[in-house]
Amino acid sequence: MLRGMSNWKRPHFHVVLVACVAVLSSMPGLAAGSAGEIGPSEVREEGKAKASVELRDGAIVRGPTQARRLALMFTAHEFAEGGDTILDALAQHKAKAAFFLTGDFLRNTNFAPLIERLVREGHYLGPHSDKHLLLCSFDMSRRTLLTRPEFEADVRHNLRELHRVGAPTNPPPFFLPPYEHFNRETARWTRALGLTLINFTPGTRSVADYTLEKDRNFVSAQRILDNILRRERDDPHGLNGFLLLLHVGAGPGRADKMHRRFPELLEELTKRGYEFVRVDELLATP
Repeated sequence: MLRGMSNWKRPHFHVVLVACVAVLSSMPGLAAGSAGEIGPSEVREEGKAKASVELRDGAIVRGPTQARRLALMFTAHEFAEGGDTILDALAQHKAKAAFFLTGDFLRNTNFAPLIERLVREGHYLGPHSDKHLLLCSFDMSRRTLLTRPEFEADVRHNLRELHRVGAPTNPPPFFLPPYEHFNRETARWTRALGLTLINFTPGTRSVADYTLEKDRNFVSAQRILDNILRRERDDPHGLNGFLLLLHVGAGPGRADKMHRRFPELLEELTKRGYEFVRVDELLATP
């Protein structure tokens, strides 16, 4: 955990609902470098299948909205107290998810049983950085905070750890940046490594489930659940193509655990007709 950051984003587990059908690195004009980058909220469609994805600053943040499909994604660095609850709920709904894990998490022997279960039950494992380094500042400048060699070494170490635990790294995986925070420069570096950058769809406050009751920015599990379902109701496309990010573990400092409401969330979205699939299935090139 990075201390002294005004309780921004603690590196725990997250859940993301993702529905996308095109791989960013395969899109024309999105090779390494600034040329061809797509601005905020702009959508590009590919071929007759119209496999559209929404991109912001070079990252996929929402996939095609034609079908009621979404993918569950998690990230993990320090905490995982909700892991078994979430996996049990996924199994009950015959759903697969994507787990983006840091190298530190993968090396932590306390998490070995959970990692083995993730692999055994067929969930997607992807990189979330090795040491959960902050890539750029949170101010308006979004100044890059590490060198390109440092970034590349960190990601490669993460990929080696994923390979060690049995996660396939071919085709090149999707990358969910630490703190879900990046800039266009680090997006270009990600593409140069052959990875596809993804991030969450904004608008639900789901990423705030790490906040502590004592924090000024605390958001309760009930409010998060209400926001997700309100967005599903009010968005013209519902949650189609949505990337919804939740922490699986918020650590000992938070009593109001969102993972306890996760089975309820899955049950309600299932009633509303949504299908949950792996991120690599949804982002596969047609």
